[in-house]
Amino acid sequence: MTFVRSPLVRSCARLRLLRALGTRSVPTPCCARGSHARARPSEAAEVELSRLEGGDAGIAEVLMSRQRARNSLGKAFVSQMREAVATLRHDSAVRVVVVRSTVPGVFCAAFLPMPTIAALDGFALGGGLELALACDLRTAASTAQMGLIETTRGLLPGAGGSQRLPRQVGFAVAKELIFTGQRVGGERALQLGLVNRMVEQNEAGDAAYREALQLAREILPQAPIAVRMAKEAMNRGIEVDISTGMAIEGMCYARVIPTRDRQEGMAAFIEKRPARYTGE
Repeated sequence: MTFVRSPLVRSCARLRLLRALGTRSVPTPCCARGSHARARPSEAAEVELSRLEGGDAGIAEVLMSRQRARNSLGKAFVSQMREAVATLRHDSAVRVVVVRSTVPGVFCAAFLPMPTIAALDGFALGGGLELALACDLRTAASTAQMGLIETTRGLLPGAGGSQRLPRQVGFAVAKELIFTGQRVGGERALQLGLVNRMVEQNEAGDAAYREALQLAREILPQAPIAVRMAKEAMNRGIEVDISTGMAIEGMCYARVIPTRDRQEGMAAFIEKRPARYTGE
């Protein structure tokens, strides 16, 4: 990943983006398929939203396309990403979000109530990997290169990497990766538990994206409220002791009980038919 800003400015931009992804925002109008997140007239679209249709309805894609800066986190990029997240956060029709880069070989979202999947088809270094770690799930191509390389630049991971990586791969392994600034490929990332799935890269260079889409399709038929509550229970529970975590799970469980989806799930089980969930 090529950075075009000073380390201090770049770190501040990353922190602003991650904070925006983690706080509630006023909803913006939903963008249509292929539209961008309301770039100003003088700004090119660097973050676009795409809603899939047909059998994939319910899957949204966040497309990062900051070509010249290889998805480094500039002001316009951060602003458009925040708007995209605000749009998705309040869209109950979206059940899964796939985050991908349209810049060949580069990935550079996200705290949202629905599952998020990062597709890593190329380089995810420094801030790029930190943003991928903010997603729930990650798929990688065999040719992908990942690493928190900040120590090789006189820095340390400053947008959550030093906290999320140990939670993902374990304390000792995270220390080794951060202290050395080493990069790992797709196969090694899978062995470490850094990514959920690894696939051989294809001629089009989008194998990780295709695998992320397949994973999204596996999540899509499940009850959306139950999936969101499961995500909340796990994300909040991992930060506290087991007793408090069980209480959080109980609160999330209670929020699912009165839903129509829960009733539909039980009815489908009794009637031996596929459930038809509506997110209500």
